Amino acid sequence: MTSVSLRNLSVAYTPDSPVLQNVSLTVEPGELMVLLGPSGSGKSTTLRAIAGLLRPCRGDIRFDNHSVLNVPPERRGAVMVFQEHALFPFMDVGANVAFGLKMRRLDSGTIRARVAEALAAVQLAGYETRWPDELSGGQRQRVALARALVIQPRVLLLDEPLSSLEPCLRENLRGVIRALQQQAGITMIFVTHDQTDAVAVADRICLLMQGEVRQAGAPRSLFERPVDCEVARFFGGINFLPGIKRGRIVETTLGPLEVAATDRPDGDVLVTIRPEAVEVGQNGYNNLVGSVESYSYHGLVARCDAGISDTHLQLTVPPYQQFRRGEKILLHLPRERIHLLPTETDSATQRRRGAGAQ
Repeated sequence: MTSVSLRNLSVAYTPDSPVLQNVSLTVEPGELMVLLGPSGSGKSTTLRAIAGLLRPCRGDIRFDNHSVLNVPPERRGAVMVFQEHALFPFMDVGANVAFGLKMRRLDSGTIRARVAEALAAVQLAGYETRWPDELSGGQRQRVALARALVIQPRVLLLDEPLSSLEPCLRENLRGVIRALQQQAGITMIFVTHDQTDAVAVADRICLLMQGEVRQAGAPRSLFERPVDCEVARFFGGINFLPGIKRGRIVETTLGPLEVAATDRPDGDVLVTIRPEAVEVGQNGYNNLVGSVESYSYHGLVARCDAGISDTHLQLTVPPYQQFRRGEKILLHLPRERIHLLPTETDSATQRRRGAGAQ
């Protein structure tokens, strides 16, 4: 198993257009790291730099603490699987998967055994004689995975491997990828713009925005403990309230709210609580009375907007809970689910200071 370290990595296609800016990140041996972010955030550029397809203008890339900047792509041991599958249409499945092994001049018996093993791992045992145009999109992507796995790379790089698939195929292939990674113990870096894909497969997520690392950690931490409002919004945060913190109480337009113990100092803060964390009913504290402004059914969940004085809260509830417009509704905000963020002005100032320090 191989560790991958990026140290102050910067990539620019032109001097005035940096794509990555001082990206530092360590992927532990056998870890599945997801690079997540909106379009243009630098995710695929990072992957191509690791693979050796782009040379950074500054910084270093290390495998097991050894720089690979001067190691050509074919000798790095990093294999990349692209969104487009890139199977050879004039070769059957077996020949596609065997291609890298033949380039390494392995004997035919070893090749057959390893091809069969790789296809079985991606749930395509016996598909050796099928042709790419006989396969579904999900099956073609699994063949591409098998072709990468069969050469036993040090690092497997996946660039938006699920983005062209239908939802049911995406869910199935997410499970295949996660199972393969755990069984093989391979270090894997997976690029996506989709939060659902990221959370389903990741050991850790690195969120890139505008070519910079904004937050890295376990999936739950990015959802429940974002570092600022921009990260919170990316992960579906909607409820934001300005407040003034004084100890365990925050004064807001909803009234005083009790919060859990936190290291954030007293003063101006931004209060956020995820829609699914707002509870219907009351408890011993943080109880509010709202008026239903809208209700919409979404199959697995329902969404409701409640007006409280001049403030609005959105909540996500089970689909069997139904509310009518204008109906009064009791709400409870659990203290442990309230998260305090720096104000947007403070966040912007911190980012500028960080950029200046770099």
